[in-house]
Amino acid sequence: MEGIYLHIQIVLFDGFDLLDAIAPYEVFTAADMYSNENITVELVSAEGKRMVTSGVNHLQIQAGSKLDLTRKGIILVPGASGSVHDHGPESIPVKLQQATETELGNLLKEAIKKPDILLSTICGGSLILAMGGLLENRHAVTHHMGMGLLSATNAIPVNARIVDDGNIVTGGGVTSGLDVALYLVERELGPRIAHAVEQLFEYERRGTVWRAEGNIPIENQQENIIETRSDDTLIKPDMNFDFQGKWDTTISTPIGTLSVLLNFTIKDGQITGTAKQGENLVTLDNLVVEGNQLKWAMKVLKPMPLNLKFIVSVDGNNMIGEAKAGMLPASKLVGHRIS
Repeated sequence: MEGIYLHIQIVLFDGFDLLDAIAPYEVFTAADMYSNENITVELVSAEGKRMVTSGVNHLQIQAGSKLDLTRKGIILVPGASGSVHDHGPESIPVKLQQATETELGNLLKEAIKKPDILLSTICGGSLILAMGGLLENRHAVTHHMGMGLLSATNAIPVNARIVDDGNIVTGGGVTSGLDVALYLVERELGPRIAHAVEQLFEYERRGTVWRAEGNIPIENQQENIIETRSDDTLIKPDMNFDFQGKWDTTISTPIGTLSVLLNFTIKDGQITGTAKQGENLVTLDNLVVEGNQLKWAMKVLKPMPLNLKFIVSVDGNNMIGEAKAGMLPASKLVGHRIS
């Protein structure tokens, strides 16, 4: 392995999960013992050298330097630790979104363009890339609770322990930090060094690494086909449920307020709808009426690209409901009919 040099930068941000970061740090450090000191690994942040507060009991860890995009090698992004049962500032989705709004979001957008940098994520770290629009049409995995959000950001979720999509390698679940790091050691330095680290840790990497290669299993060849009903937009509306017209609505998300103009019409028993956000006009998808509720899906571009699922009720000229995207907290929708 003479001449091989590998530099790994593990990114810390406020609220990061300790195990997501420290487990890979230990794997890469151990690999260094078997590779003639050709591996270097450091903890960094988007802001530079500072104490970074983790999401585990607010334990602080020192980031030694600023994330440096001039260094070729691996950039590894952990997930967050926090609550999964509420929508407050300590919740994991909010912490992940806040991370994308720091300088880290811009740095990752630049990093993914560089051919000599490999981006890797652990658990919720995949969602940081997804929220920044960096996983559109890319295969990825995250914690099982976040797979719906991957889909909502137009990523291609794969139920695997590790997904290798070329210059992006993602892992699902908190303990996948060990598996991802061992795989990266194997990928970059070879299986013998990875095996030596496995023996040192008395731990064997879990699962098959998924790549878009080889034959497709027969039972999975239809897995990406979305079933639709030809009568999804055919309705028998309740005569007391009058939802036609234009609606001026506001969607209050945890990361910003959206103003959307909705327009619903019925012709020949078929319901159609559009949504206008700024200058962007989109057609509502899978629009159905169930009782006195409207349901549909649509893509929004702000505050970040997302496919949202809506469910609303109408009372006279008032509309109320919510929009949902994966594990993100539900966003409240309120509006009134303007014509």
